[in-house]
Amino acid sequence: MLDDILDYIENIRERPVWQPIPEHERARFRDAVPTGPGELAAVHDEFMHHILPYATGNTHPGFMGWVHGGGNVPGMLAEMLAAGLNANLGGRDHMPIEVERQIVRWLAELFDFPDTASGLFVTGTSMANLIGVLISRTRALGNEVRRNGVAEGGKRLVAYVSAAAHGCISQAMDLSGLGTAALHVIPVNERHQIDLAALEVAIARDRSGGFTPFLVVGNAGTVDTGAIDDLAALAAIAGQEGLWFHIDGAIGALAIMAPDIAPRLAGIQRADSIALDFHKLGQVPYDAGFILVRDGAQHRDTFASPAAYLRRETRGLAAGTLWPCDFGPDLSRGFRALKTWFTLKVYGTEALGAMISRACELARYLEIKIDATRELELLAPAALNIVCFRHRGSDADRLNAKIVADLHESGIAAPSTTTINNRLAIRAAIVNHRTEPCDIDALVKAVLQFGAAAATSCAA
Repeated sequence: MLDDILDYIENIRERPVWQPIPEHERARFRDAVPTGPGELAAVHDEFMHHILPYATGNTHPGFMGWVHGGGNVPGMLAEMLAAGLNANLGGRDHMPIEVERQIVRWLAELFDFPDTASGLFVTGTSMANLIGVLISRTRALGNEVRRNGVAEGGKRLVAYVSAAAHGCISQAMDLSGLGTAALHVIPVNERHQIDLAALEVAIARDRSGGFTPFLVVGNAGTVDTGAIDDLAALAAIAGQEGLWFHIDGAIGALAIMAPDIAPRLAGIQRADSIALDFHKLGQVPYDAGFILVRDGAQHRDTFASPAAYLRRETRGLAAGTLWPCDFGPDLSRGFRALKTWFTLKVYGTEALGAMISRACELARYLEIKIDATRELELLAPAALNIVCFRHRGSDADRLNAKIVADLHESGIAAPSTTTINNRLAIRAAIVNHRTEPCDIDALVKAVLQFGAAAATSCAA
């Protein structure tokens, strides 16, 4: 099994990025639950022939959709070791928890957070953003909110986010009990950053209207275009207004490891909390989301729930006063930290930073090719590693949607789509460390070919 999956990764270019799943293959997965034993070799053979060929494809260098990372072999092997240990990182006194705590300290060092900072591995930034909202809610309403609910205090809390923010921020407001109407969306400027003047006007208006502003969310890389908000200016506004400053860094926070890109993140060190994904630019296998919090005590106060069956002792396996379950909603937690620890130990921040820089260089390369090709147009500047463009033509939205579907089914490349200024865009996210200039060339060539074919078909 190990040989087969290593061969798969080594020879990934020989495969299509993605291929449609035939109906007869889907039908194989509608059988009844097995009642008797089966042979491991036979089950593995099923995996190789009926699951592996129809995977998402994000290990392939031609995969450029949805900001999926490419993973790495040391991280994959670490995942096998973690599964063998089968450790539950909800709590107790064992070394896997010390591995996670070491990564908390490493991130605190990278982002210049104090030694009292806390952190937690979660599924992804959607969960990390929810945790950030919950901490800021508890800070604004006090710990009584955990018992009495958000309506008890009488405050009408409002939070702020840019129009370019990920939808999980709105979902977090929903899940926190504050409601999506309490999230005030601020327009963006021509660089797709939050409009600072509009933000200040909104805060003043809300205060005069009897609302209590409590949170502002900045983007270290927006989901559509990779734009980075003016984080230093946001930090200043948050400090002046007494708001919790949370940063959604799923797309670009780890660019702090890239010396040429880190200056664009100036101000991230002043955040109260940062959500990020190691499984994107960090190349750690899925899933490995993370939340870093400046005030560890505030983080703990938001989630700690003492119970007799979780009694802490001074010695034995139940020793320790602070367990990971005190910092998030999960008591059962896998050893996500190990694959991240392996990745950082094997490659180091310098090599990972160079890889991030290279991904952004490839995005610049794609921009240059688009600008030099009359059939194509750039729809937004690429601030990091995401390029939004499209093929020119009549009924361009339909045309470009068809081009992307044709690309997927061809197996050549797999970008995704989004909408920029009410126009459908081909969205190429250069995240996989295996991607080379030749893959960018193949994408552009295929877009032109499918675009010409679609135009000819429409004309006929």
